[in-house]
Amino acid sequence: MLHRDSVGSVQEIHPGAVNWMTAGRGIVHSERTPDSARSQEATLHGIQTWIALPDEHEETEPWFRHHPATDLPTWEDAGVTFTLIAGEAYGRTSPVQTFSPMIYLDVQLSAGAQFTLPSNYSEQAIYSVTEGLLLNGVSLEQHRLAVLTSGGSIDISCDRNARCIVVGGESVGKRHKWWNFVSSRLSRIEQAKRDWREGRFEQVPQETEFIPLPEESNRQEGQPL
Repeated sequence: MLHRDSVGSVQEIHPGAVNWMTAGRGIVHSERTPDSARSQEATLHGIQTWIALPDEHEETEPWFRHHPATDLPTWEDAGVTFTLIAGEAYGRTSPVQTFSPMIYLDVQLSAGAQFTLPSNYSEQAIYSVTEGLLLNGVSLEQHRLAVLTSGGSIDISCDRNARCIVVGGESVGKRHKWWNFVSSRLSRIEQAKRDWREGRFEQVPQETEFIPLPEESNRQEGQPL
């Protein structure tokens, strides 16, 4: 994928790498297939994760940073390969800048392998990229997010080669989400909607397409991120 944004970033992302964008007071971006790849048939498989900012950082200046796969802490333990995308886990720290304590792990397990996820964060969840995952012996269907109860560790195992994402952290409080706008304040979302309609957002260089706001009936309030 080729990323472009209104702060002037232009960056292709390849398997295993991380494109990390902090929207702050507002950013516009596009994600497109690079010209060099459009003539080839391919399947795209990726994960986009939205991380809410703490109140004091919601209006920070927007920025974008790219981290190749070689930047990220990766290690193996008894048939399990871990890649720490962001945050802290198992005594390691990712170079990806975050604004609140969190864990974001890509975990690949060989058939029959297992690992224990400690309860180091008040909120944690596991997303099953593949089939074959077991949480404390209970099967987790593919493409499901299991939100864990706090206060105890959990054993994650598999009956075949498997992959999962572990995400979590500490709550930053209630957030409102409408379309691509997220804020702790509904008034800020209303302002963002007006700014978008009236063309006050900065533009992405080399992009001319404009996406109008969706219908107001699509509003979703108070969703945790």
